[in-house]
Amino acid sequence: MPHSSTIHESLTAVFQVRRFPTGKTTGQGVASGLMGPCPPDQRTELAVLLWERALDPQKGTWSLPGGRLGDEEDLDASARRQLAEKVDVRELTHLEQLSVFSDPARVPGPRRIASAYLGLVPLTAEPELPDDTAWHPVSALPAMSFDHGTVVDHARTRLAAKLSYTNIAFALAPSIFTMSTLREIYCAALGYDVDTTNLQRVLSRRKVIVPTGATAAPGRAGGRPAAVYRFSDSGLRVTDEFAALRPRAE
Repeated sequence: MPHSSTIHESLTAVFQVRRFPTGKTTGQGVASGLMGPCPPDQRTELAVLLWERALDPQKGTWSLPGGRLGDEEDLDASARRQLAEKVDVRELTHLEQLSVFSDPARVPGPRRIASAYLGLVPLTAEPELPDDTAWHPVSALPAMSFDHGTVVDHARTRLAAKLSYTNIAFALAPSIFTMSTLREIYCAALGYDVDTTNLQRVLSRRKVIVPTGATAAPGRAGGRPAAVYRFSDSGLRVTDEFAALRPRAE
């Protein structure tokens, strides 16, 4: 059935943990390079995928990928289609509806109601992006279109909350990892430093991660090889609905 004069659209805040050159707030960054220690000229950040508007309204600002809901599709299908068609992102490991944004004045012109989503991309994915699309650190967003900055804030808050009581980090991590890599992912996603030993203890007690029995190759400095872990599940589950994850560094 055709829509009325009110337009319903989907918007997705797609997050991935990436490394960016120190001192820069724009650019693609590097995802797959996170497997080793972070070089001093780089920093690890939670990044969001944005595209630059070439036309008015708000030409030159940056938008979340999304678009109008098709007459014959549901919201989840619309979100996935928009990501695949517009920014060539197909390897989502997690997608969930975030909130509905319905302020009548949120965009100019005909009224648009947006169903916003949180999407997560694993560390090892490197989608081929169009020229007008780039990863941006969530901590240093460019000029954002309409209410899209608010959507990013909501998505970041949701992700940080779910890191406390679910195993959602599986969607950001590679299939196998050392605790130093996982710690770096948690630090970026939470926005504060965490202690590796505390993180390992909490996640092991909740049966979120399990050792593989393998060890990582030693780095240039040598030392004891690090144990390699994996997540016990590849789907979202609640690990402790009443607990808060606080593996902060002392």
